[in-house]
Amino acid sequence: MKNFILTLKESIITGNSITFDDAEKLINLDIDINKNEILFLSDCANEIRKFFCGEKFNLCTIMNAKSGKCPEDCKYCAQSAHFKTASPVYPLTNKEEALNLALNVEKEGANRFALVTSGRGLLTEKDTLEVANLYKYMKRNSNIHLCASHGLLTKESAKSLKEAGVKTYHHNLETSRDFYDKICTTHTYQDRVDTILIAQEAGLEVCSGGIFGLGESRVDRLNMAFELKNLNVKSIPLNFLTPIAGTPMADYSPLDPMEIIKTIAVYRFINPDSSLRYAGGRLQLGDLEIQGIKGGINSALTGNFLTTTGSTIASDKEMVVKEGFTLDK
Repeated sequence: MKNFILTLKESIITGNSITFDDAEKLINLDIDINKNEILFLSDCANEIRKFFCGEKFNLCTIMNAKSGKCPEDCKYCAQSAHFKTASPVYPLTNKEEALNLALNVEKEGANRFALVTSGRGLLTEKDTLEVANLYKYMKRNSNIHLCASHGLLTKESAKSLKEAGVKTYHHNLETSRDFYDKICTTHTYQDRVDTILIAQEAGLEVCSGGIFGLGESRVDRLNMAFELKNLNVKSIPLNFLTPIAGTPMADYSPLDPMEIIKTIAVYRFINPDSSLRYAGGRLQLGDLEIQGIKGGINSALTGNFLTTTGSTIASDKEMVVKEGFTLDK
């Protein structure tokens, strides 16, 4: 198996793409029987990362700018109005709160800052204008790379965000096309793909990934990875389910850390020149969190997340610099 992995790595570095069948052989490595092979796979993924992406590492942060009462029924989400959770409920933040947090995280060393709002999307002129005004204010008063995460988009709302100063739009696929209706029924997988295409058409960079541990198969994980590749997504956040009380997935068991390490490595083999971004749930890795950094990860969501707690900017900076990365400015 090590010779197979090594041959694949060398093929990718010379400009070839991994086939689905070969990726399936990697994703199906048994985490108990093939631990040494998985660690070797992780090391090879790191070499692919170095070749295509170098040593740059960027840190992004988010603000939960509007919380709760979301009409969508995503079964993992604490903010859905369909479930009774302890998630806070409040309206859209004001421009001073948004700017102050953006300036604070920029001072601490984060490179990117996103407002995240609950709800179906920016589908009306009123909602779009309210959000765009926040970005215009932050653009005038800060230098941080502005990202946005507001659900589904129209062509008009995407254009407005671009004109307001947003550079990157975040909209996860979450899982594979085949599995999507098992986790959400109020909108479709194609709705999500269409939003990515609309954002790209408007000139926005796209950040899109998903959540692992929703009950999906390993093949589902591969299908999402190849879909992201086909959509030419260059920033891929990798989330690992944190079960939240009150949601239908409250009793789901976390993925085994070695399963996570293997998945990160396979995603690097499939998307060699993309930023693979540590996101929600990575603290489940425990002592293996560093192995992810050594095995394909080259960016991270840092600070507190939407309804769960993450790492601090300071601790993440220390971790990645120690591993030889240079933080983006």
